[in-house]
Amino acid sequence: MTAIEPIPTETPPADAARRSDADAWARPVDRLSTTATGASVDTVTGRRVVGPIQGFGQMWQKTFTVRLEGTAMTPQELIARWKDEFPTFWPKGNTFYAPLAGIAPGEVALFAVQAVPGAPVRMSSGVMVIYADDESFTFMTPEGHALSAWLTFSAFRDGDVTVAQVQALERTADPFVELTYMLGANRFNDRFWEGTMANLARAMGVVEPVVGTVKICVDRRRQWRYVRNIRYSTFISTAIGTMTAPVRWLRSRSAGTREE
Repeated sequence: MTAIEPIPTETPPADAARRSDADAWARPVDRLSTTATGASVDTVTGRRVVGPIQGFGQMWQKTFTVRLEGTAMTPQELIARWKDEFPTFWPKGNTFYAPLAGIAPGEVALFAVQAVPGAPVRMSSGVMVIYADDESFTFMTPEGHALSAWLTFSAFRDGDVTVAQVQALERTADPFVELTYMLGANRFNDRFWEGTMANLARAMGVVEPVVGTVKICVDRRRQWRYVRNIRYSTFISTAIGTMTAPVRWLRSRSAGTREE
């Protein structure tokens, strides 16, 4: 009897698939460093990454989606462009400083965002890219960031339409930020990502984007064992800077008058 030859397949060997997936993950590091340029302050170098497990406040899962109706863009094409033009989709008044290698596993970016809408002082922090492939990429926050979080940016097909998605699993990093979340900062954070998704969709050709938001509090407990995260807080240093700005301005003006 003639042996039956196996049918050729295009499926890559399992070990090749594993290697490919491994390449998409960042290698573990003890302390962060960055090649990002342009930021006036670097509050990330020398810090560690922290996720929602190490946060203080209640844990939230937030999902923001927008359908790219009327476009022929594939998920892979969307993610490629999202990575390349990531800073351009943020709402005005906020700046993202990408690392030299772009959004790639292990890279660390810096940013400066408005801590309070309309405030002249901005909060500086950053993120580490812990995963990136053709259909998604994930950020993790460092010590000092207002949130202890994972943020995953992805794209997928729903029928004939490509859908862009941001999903965050987050806790506020310390009691001070948790208080601001209770007083309205939680909703301000939502509006930031809703605005980002709307900007992304418009850039891809969607005239009137509709952003969907699903927000779930998955753990209402506050983790008091992480109360000392407050010692790293750039949010607090920013708040102090905002409150003392008028005093510093008056001092500089007074000094200038005396010199004249």
